[in-house]
Amino acid sequence: MAEEPGGWDVGAILRAVRRAADLSQRELAARAGVPGSTVARIESGQAGNPGFRTVERLVRAGGGRLTVEPPGTEPPGTGANRAGVDGAGTDGGEAVGPGNVEAVPGAELRDRAGRRYPAHLDVREVREPRDWPGAWWAHWYDLPPERWPLPVPAATYDLCRRRRDHRRWGERVRQLVRVRRVTAGLPEGSWRFVADLPDGGTIGELRAHQRSLDLRYGYDTGDQRELVLDGVLVAPGYQLLGIGRRLLGAFVEEMDRAGIPEAYAIGEPGSSGFLTACGFRVEAGRPVALSLARRPPG
Repeated sequence: MAEEPGGWDVGAILRAVRRAADLSQRELAARAGVPGSTVARIESGQAGNPGFRTVERLVRAGGGRLTVEPPGTEPPGTGANRAGVDGAGTDGGEAVGPGNVEAVPGAELRDRAGRRYPAHLDVREVREPRDWPGAWWAHWYDLPPERWPLPVPAATYDLCRRRRDHRRWGERVRQLVRVRRVTAGLPEGSWRFVADLPDGGTIGELRAHQRSLDLRYGYDTGDQRELVLDGVLVAPGYQLLGIGRRLLGAFVEEMDRAGIPEAYAIGEPGSSGFLTACGFRVEAGRPVALSLARRPPG
């Protein structure tokens, strides 16, 4: 096992460094000036106890810095000697050490030969055809498994660095975005939910208004209310990340808390797919489109 007496897994740390730097084993070895088989043996746990200088060269080649702190330099209660990797990758960040090695996506997946996939490729499971870039038919129509033109693999990954970076960016956005309801400055009966990033930027919004059932039936129905969804907007560049679904989920939770059983929406032709995917149903009948155009005097 490539594990030091302190209990930290050198192989796991190297995989985390490689993923942060988006390097294959061969590329990391070439940068460090060591044989490619050395990286493979360390990560697979077959290198015994690798030399400190070798590990340091590999970590530095991945953009990190190996640090060792003697006893007494760490905050109280953190234990004895501590080792770690600072600033792994190209964008710096937290130290990668025995207690906070970043989990490599799909680290438990292996190919048919029983080998672990390269850490920098972000392997993910294929649960349905649209998860696999090779399933060109998945986005046009649905086919039963027996009619799929190609067999769907158990796992997939992106070889394109640009797509990997975009997917990782999307994962960070999903983790950081927060959905909240806004009540200040709104007229009575108005509902507004926003999706914010930590820097305060708003990247999504849902608006709705509340109305009495008296308007629908033409007589006093008591305190019965319903909601009309005015729209769900997500900023360009942040779409297809599930932000709209989170906004609508917060809206439904608030409906339940307020005891309002129904919500309605009017969609333009071809634009109702998102709402039906979130549980809305298309009702019979067609709304009447009305407009009011005012011309300036003269």
